[in-house]
Amino acid sequence: MEFLPLFTDLRNKPCLLIGGGQVALRKARLLCKAGAKLRLVAHDILPELSKLCLNAGGECIRGEYGEHLLDDVFLVIAATDDHDLNTRVSQACHKRHIPVNVVDSPSLCSVILPAIIDRSPLIIAISSGGRSPVVARLMRSRLESSIPAAYGRLANLAGQFRDKVKARFDNIEDRRHFWEQTLQGPIAEMVFAGNENAAATMLGDAIKNGTVEPGGEVYLIGAGPGDPDLMTFKALRLLQRADVVLYDRLVAPAIVDMCRKDAERIYVGKARSDHAVPQQDINMLLVKYAKEGKKVARLKGGDPFIFGRGGEEIELLAEEKIPFQVVPGITAAAGCASYAGIPLTHRDYAQSVRFVTGHLKDHSINLPWDELVRPAQTVVFYMGLVGLPTICEKLMEFGRPAETPIAVVQQGTTPNQKVVVATLATMVDTLKDEPVRAPTLIIVGEVVKLREKLAWYEKYDLASTAL
Repeated sequence: MEFLPLFTDLRNKPCLLIGGGQVALRKARLLCKAGAKLRLVAHDILPELSKLCLNAGGECIRGEYGEHLLDDVFLVIAATDDHDLNTRVSQACHKRHIPVNVVDSPSLCSVILPAIIDRSPLIIAISSGGRSPVVARLMRSRLESSIPAAYGRLANLAGQFRDKVKARFDNIEDRRHFWEQTLQGPIAEMVFAGNENAAATMLGDAIKNGTVEPGGEVYLIGAGPGDPDLMTFKALRLLQRADVVLYDRLVAPAIVDMCRKDAERIYVGKARSDHAVPQQDINMLLVKYAKEGKKVARLKGGDPFIFGRGGEEIELLAEEKIPFQVVPGITAAAGCASYAGIPLTHRDYAQSVRFVTGHLKDHSINLPWDELVRPAQTVVFYMGLVGLPTICEKLMEFGRPAETPIAVVQQGTTPNQKVVVATLATMVDTLKDEPVRAPTLIIVGEVVKLREKLAWYEKYDLASTAL
């Protein structure tokens, strides 16, 4: 290990920054955010940099660097493209034992500025020892996706109760066990859900009782239309906490595989007229496992509240007083349309969009057709493949022109995506020659005309590398 990671308190400490360009500006932002008292020296200083320095209570010196500027300085950063100047600054700082960082010159540095993930008061620093800052930044990006911003609030809450926990538990192992329960249990989930007052009350009660009640909970998670990369950070975090995962046929296998390896997986898929597990039984399974004290993830394709029957599932949970969280997902209309290159709204073609189910609870297609044929409107039909002939017929019967463009998207956002484009008058016959398989999404409207120009998914052959 060439550099020992240290976290330094720079609040009100005088720090010298040499340089006035974009690189110096990036370093100045970090120093000011850490509360440093900034002294800036350069011949030419960007207006934004000068303003930042002065607003933070620092000073700008326009002119030459001189060694006298190192007097009483806590940290020095050289951010110039003058190698001779950078070397002189480095040598002077080493002679005075002042920490110095020379941008892009690791051999001249006594300290390295890392890539930072800021979840204050939780700070994560990543460094390559100056060898490859780009690699450090790439690693930061990967870590940021799995560390929610709420971890900072969780750290703050733990700090507020640290002394009380220390007084309650004499043994350090007991304290460690208590905090592990707290920081991975329902109290932490309250913080992540934004209810810090309730979390503080729960934590106070837990300290009095000497333990954290495990408690069951249900996570209703929108898995999106298929591509695992479209999952939200929160969805992934909760999925990986679950003891039991219930998933349906619209959830891609790659997404199910993201759950914990020891989690119990239960398939509850439903297709038209073929329900592997009836909805009522699914509802009862959620209640059963939650009452056993387990964390239950209910994975649903798309968004739970858009034709996902999520409302029915949480009604029973609410009646049974079982805690639950709902995580929105990218609904099929948004995901499939985007990957198919069809904007749902467009200034020239559609000023509104409407989502409609392709079949109702009684399996009929008794829809408000007179509303669905209004001009400048995009209509998206979910679960409409079986009823497609009726959909086309009714739209034309109620006044939509026969030449209106229509697209059928098969398994959108996945490598099996297929898009068939025709008109209301020709789509049924077109599908005889180009058959598609469920799940599908139907998009009706003038915006379909834009597909040929905007279909980036096929244009760059991303389907061959997705998932």
